[in-house]
Amino acid sequence: MRMKLSQFKFELPEKLIAEYPAENRDESRLLVLHKETGKVEHKIFKDVLEYFDDGDSMIINNTKVFPARLYGKKEKTGARIEVFLLRELNEEARLWDVLVDPARKIRVGNKLYFNDDTEDVILVAEVVDNTTSRGRTIRFLYEGTDEDFKKELHRLGNTPLPGYIRREVEDTDKERYQTIYAKNEGAVAAPTAGLHFSEELMKRCELKGIEFPEITLHIGLGTFRNIEVEDLSKHKMDAEYFKIDERAVELVNHSKANNKRVCAVGTTSMRSIESAVSATGTLKTAEGWTNLFIYPPHEFSVANAMITNLHLPLSSLLIMVCAFGGYDLIMDVYQQAIKEKYRFYSYGDAMLII
Repeated sequence: MRMKLSQFKFELPEKLIAEYPAENRDESRLLVLHKETGKVEHKIFKDVLEYFDDGDSMIINNTKVFPARLYGKKEKTGARIEVFLLRELNEEARLWDVLVDPARKIRVGNKLYFNDDTEDVILVAEVVDNTTSRGRTIRFLYEGTDEDFKKELHRLGNTPLPGYIRREVEDTDKERYQTIYAKNEGAVAAPTAGLHFSEELMKRCELKGIEFPEITLHIGLGTFRNIEVEDLSKHKMDAEYFKIDERAVELVNHSKANNKRVCAVGTTSMRSIESAVSATGTLKTAEGWTNLFIYPPHEFSVANAMITNLHLPLSSLLIMVCAFGGYDLIMDVYQQAIKEKYRFYSYGDAMLII
């Protein structure tokens, strides 16, 4: 049965969209769904340990969020312009794909000046191309080393909290909008299912014999882009860079071969592994770009469990979760989550589907 976008609509009270994370990472709430029986349990995230054992694998995305949101001033007018760094196109030429706001003021040839708190100009960028209505390609004009240039970007940049969070970015966001195992910089959004893991919880998992295969998928804004077609087969996802190495493949396939649990921590881990399935249904090494859009019906090859946050109506993330957990079951469980006042989206509570 071909599903339509409108089937993924539900009423979500705005007050349930989390503006801040739980005080302690592993003490957010955890809704546990047993897919075969439909049984639902209400737990705390650190209780996730109860559902996994020696030889199980939890696949984590070790991408690291960089401070992608900059504020600059347009030459001559001094108008304040938000510049959101999407991806580096050419390191040597310092070319970047960006989004600008307000876009109507920014044309090819314009220069943008970026200051620190002292009002000294730290970086200058020139607009060299229009890519979309809000998209531009800019070239940073900087004479120093690559290392110094990246340091300046980090100094000037802000944590790229999702747009729905209306408050100002705070110092704590730099740490909390990042998983504790983040290492490969390149994402403009956090793999939020992983935000619930604390160092203590991961240590307890490891002592129990649970493996943590690491993959990398650099999350772009395309993950959160609105779907604008009713026929889901016509939706095109933006491509995102991913990498799965030999060690991850070894751990995951060992768990599979021994009928152990293989849990994708987050939709990004799930997209990555589903983009790297061998002819025999096992995981294989891969590196490149994936634009895989998972929607019902979809035959999942690798994972038999999934940890994910609670997602917004009509989002590609909700649609993927419905493909994994079953449309009727997930939509019903979401109604239970609303009734129980679970917190939704990036800083919200978690869900384990078994």
